[in-house]
Order: sequence, then structure tokens, then C-alpha cells
Amino acid sequence: MAAVQSPAQQLWHRVAMVLVLVLLVIMMIPLYWIGSTAFKARVDATTVPPTVFFKPEVSGFVRLFTTRVQRRGPLDQEAYAAAPWWEKLVLDGGERFIKDDKGEVETSQFANRFLNSIIIAVSSTFLAVAMGTVTAYGFSRFRTPGEADWLFFILSTRMLPPVVVAIPMFLMYRVVGLVDTHVGLIILYTAFNLSLSVWLMKGFMDEIPREYEEAALVDGYTRMEAFFKIVLPQAATGIAATAVFCFITAWNEYAFALMMTTRKAQTAPPFIPSQLGSGVTDWTTIAAGALLFLIPVTVFTFLLRNHLLRGVTFGAIRK
Repeated sequence: MAAVQSPAQQLWHRVAMVLVLVLLVIMMIPLYWIGSTAFKARVDATTVPPTVFFKPEVSGFVRLFTTRVQRRGPLDQEAYAAAPWWEKLVLDGGERFIKDDKGEVETSQFANRFLNSIIIAVSSTFLAVAMGTVTAYGFSRFRTPGEADWLFFILSTRMLPPVVVAIPMFLMYRVVGLVDTHVGLIILYTAFNLSLSVWLMKGFMDEIPREYEEAALVDGYTRMEAFFKIVLPQAATGIAATAVFCFITAWNEYAFALMMTTRKAQTAPPFIPSQLGSGVTDWTTIAAGALLFLIPVTVFTFLLRNHLLRGVTFGAIRK
């Protein structure tokens, strides 16, 4: 039978609900602002006071995936009438598409930068979680001389701000030919996320009873078989939660991607702010790119939401 709450408890419960709703609204304002700006016309994106009610359009997305220059001279009405609807959006904004010799519209590099982000974030997350899981298992199950010092050393690599090591890393990468390469960023992000992966997985490994493995060893399993067939399934929640945190970090990283890449391996974060309009910053194009950039990490986090909830409340970061 449920306990009856006192008037004071009921009041506090209602106050807490109101505070949660207020915080939720405050946290959703930036998302609403990005989403609304992405569907605004360029003139509505910079009005003071801000335009709240507007006619949605997708001109920002069209400009994001194409290359354009400022239109000069009078508008050719015949060509305008024959143009597709998406080209009219650009013409109405005072720009025109850059076309090749065959008359095809030249696309921008956003799709390539977006693909680079997926490749680098997924690869570095897989490597960081895999190596972190194995390392955490070793620290959890075997006695290692100076274990506390080793764990603190691994954690200390996370304490150093990335911008401090950006210039030395750039010089080293230039010598070995890893500047503007996918492999270079994957190695960098893997090393950066490894300390987080080790410490998160160490807590999960400590919570898995050793008796499971001992029973498997008695039944004839090797240590490796016991690890893959007994430990890993039990640590699935921790692996999923760790993967979410590592993926978000690699997906959003800006400083290293800006300094270590130029064209070939550049990711979306440094590319999106570089989208400029005709003499002014095109906020609708930037907002459209930011909105699309949110989708993969949102989907990934949503798919692992059940594991993530347990992971952040499991007391994972402890020793």
C-alpha cells in the first residue's frame, strides 16, 4: 500500500516538477532556435526582434549542399520560369548556382565532410571501447604492480586540455605524414577517449562476479573463451554506455579537426561554421548543417538509451 504524502511533501513534489519543466524548456530553447532558423528565409534569420512566426522553407538546406556565387545583373525571367523550384529559392536570395560545363550544379563538400565524421567517430569509438574493455578487464581481474599509479596515469591524460597539445601533435603528424588523413584523426580520438573508456569499463568489470568466470574455467573454458562468452555479455550495458560517451566526444570534437585537417579528412564541425553567404554570414545554412549534424548522435543515443540510463547510475567511475 502506497504511503500517504504529507502536505509538505506534496508541495515539494509539485515544486520539483515545475523546476524540471522549467529546466527542460530552457534546455530545449537552443534546439528550437537551430531548428527554426534552418527553415527560415535569410531575411527572417537576422531580424530584431526575432521572427517567431514565419513561412517555412528549405533554402538553407539547398544552399548547404550546393555551391553558389552572388548574382549580378538583372534576373533572366525566362530562365527563372524554367528553373526548378529549388533553384528559384537561391535566385530569390540574390545568388546563383555554380555549374560545370555540362550545366550540372556543383555540389558542396558537406556530404563528404559528414561522411568523414561518421567514419572517424565510429572507428575511433570502436577502437577506444575495445581497447578500454580489454584494459579494464586486466586491471579488474589481475594484480598489477603499481595498479593505482597506472590508473591515475591513464586518467591524467584526460586532464590536459586538447588545445595545449594541438601544436606539438600537428608538428609530429606533419613529420610522419598523418596531417589531413582519416587515420590520423582516428588515432587521435582513440587516444583521447581511451582514458574515459578504461575508467568507465573498470567499474563495470568490478561489478561482474568472478564466480561466473571461475565456473566457466572449471567447465573447461579457456580464459579467452570465458572473457568473450561470459564477461562480455554481462558487460554489454557498460560497453553501450561507454560507446555513447566516446561517440559524442569524437562526433563533436572541433579543435583537432580544425588544426589537423584541411580538405581530405575534414569533418563536419569545422566545415559548418565556414559557410558564408554573399557578404554576410548565412545563418540559415549554418543552422541547416547543425540540425543535420545532430541526427546521427541523437539516433545513436536513442537506440542505446536503456543501457545509457543504467550506465550513468551504476557508479561506473569508481575504483
